[in-house]
Amino acid sequence: MRVAMIGTGYVGLVSGACFADFGHTVCCVDKDRAKIEKLEKGQIPIYEPGLEDLVARNVREGRLSFHSEGAEAIRTADAVFIGVGTPSRRGDGHADLSYVYAAAEEIAEMMDGFTVIVTKSTVPVGTGDEIEKIIKAKRPDAQFAVVSNPEFLREGAAINDFKRPDRVVVGLEDERARDVMREIYRPLFLNETPMLFVGRRTSELIKYAANAFLAMKITYINEMADLCEAVGADVQQVARGIGLDNRIGSKFLHPGPGYGGSCFPKDTVALVRTAVDAGSPMRLIEATVLINDARKKAMAGKVEAALDGDLAGKTIGVLGLTFKPNTDDMRDAPSLDIVPQLQALGAKVQAFDPEGTEEARALLPGVQFVAGPYDAAFGADALLILTEWDQFRALDLDRIKQQMRGPVIVDLRNIYQPAEMRDFGFNYVSVGRS
Repeated sequence: MRVAMIGTGYVGLVSGACFADFGHTVCCVDKDRAKIEKLEKGQIPIYEPGLEDLVARNVREGRLSFHSEGAEAIRTADAVFIGVGTPSRRGDGHADLSYVYAAAEEIAEMMDGFTVIVTKSTVPVGTGDEIEKIIKAKRPDAQFAVVSNPEFLREGAAINDFKRPDRVVVGLEDERARDVMREIYRPLFLNETPMLFVGRRTSELIKYAANAFLAMKITYINEMADLCEAVGADVQQVARGIGLDNRIGSKFLHPGPGYGGSCFPKDTVALVRTAVDAGSPMRLIEATVLINDARKKAMAGKVEAALDGDLAGKTIGVLGLTFKPNTDDMRDAPSLDIVPQLQALGAKVQAFDPEGTEEARALLPGVQFVAGPYDAAFGADALLILTEWDQFRALDLDRIKQQMRGPVIVDLRNIYQPAEMRDFGFNYVSVGRS
C-alpha cells in the first residue's frame, strides 16, 4: 500500500516508520523544511527507544521518505493519515483543530481518485464530520472516505505498542474504506490483533474515554496515597491488594506527583469541554482534572516539610524532569509545577535528566543543569526523585550520602524501600507509605 503521513511529530513519525516496517511505501510530509532536512540526514527530533534505527533501516530500504511538499505523496496514496498536533486551545481548553483542518484542505486539493483519509491525531467527537464537509466543499466531485483510527502509543514503548497493540480501532461510515484499512493493518493479523470496526464518532470517543479513564485511575491511587499517609497504611500494598482483582487490574495504580505528558492533561480537559457542550457533563473527569492540577502544585510541600518547613537558601537536587522515563517529553511534566514552587520558596535547584535537559532549559529558568545523578546530589540539602528512570533505581547510596550536605531524600515515585533507606541513614520521604 502507498501511505502518506501528514505530520512528523510523535504520532506521525512513529506511525509512519512502523507502517514502512510493515512493508508499505510511506511518505511523511511536514511543512517545516528544517525538520525534513534533519530527518533526511537521519536526525530524529524526538527521543523514543528504537526509533532512530527503525527510521534509518526503512529509509535505507526505500520504504520511507520525507518531504516538505505533499502533492505527489497525497496524489498517489491509497490512504492519507493526518498525524498533526491537537494541543489545548488557549482560553477554553478545547482541542485546537486548526492543523487538522489545514491538512484536510491540503489533501482535498491534491488527492486523485478514491482516497481514504484517516485521522490519526486525537480529535473530539465530530471532527471526522467536519473534515468530510471541508473536503466536499472544496472538491464536490471527489471520491473519498474519512476514517478515524486513534493511536494508543505510550511514550517510551511506542514501537512495541504499534506493532503489538491491544487492539486497532477503526471508525468509518463508508464501507469502501474497510478493505483499505484491513490491508494496511494486515501484518498484525499474524498476532491475532483484535480489529474493532465501529462508527466514526464512536471511534473518536474511544480514544478520549480510554485516556480519561486511565487518568482517573492514577488520580484515584494518588488520593488513596494521601489517605494512607493520614492513617498509617501502605499504598503500594493497597494497590497490590485491589490490583489483583481482575475487574480492576494492577496497571496505572502507582502513586506519584500527578500525571503529565502530551495526552492525559489535554485529553481530559478536551473531553470535559466536549461533554459540557453536549449537555452531558462528566463530573468524575472534571474532578480528576482539578485534583491532578492541585496535586502537582502541592508536591513541593513534601520537600519543604522534610527540611523542617524552611527552604530558604537550601539546595535541592532533582533527579528526572520529563513526565515519565524513556522520553524527552516535558509537556505538562510535574517538574514544571514543582521546580518553580521550590524556587519560589527560596531553594536553589540543581537537576539532572538523561534525555530532557535540552528542552527543560527553556522551560525552567534559574535551574542549574548537571551531568549526572551524583552531581545533582553534590552539596544538596535534599534530593528529590521526580522521574523513575532506570538509572536512578540502583544508585550507590553511600556515595549519594557522602555527596549531600543533608541526608534527606524525597522520592515521589517510590522506587526505594523505606526500611532500606533508614538503614543507610537517610531521612526518607515517599508517597503513601510510612
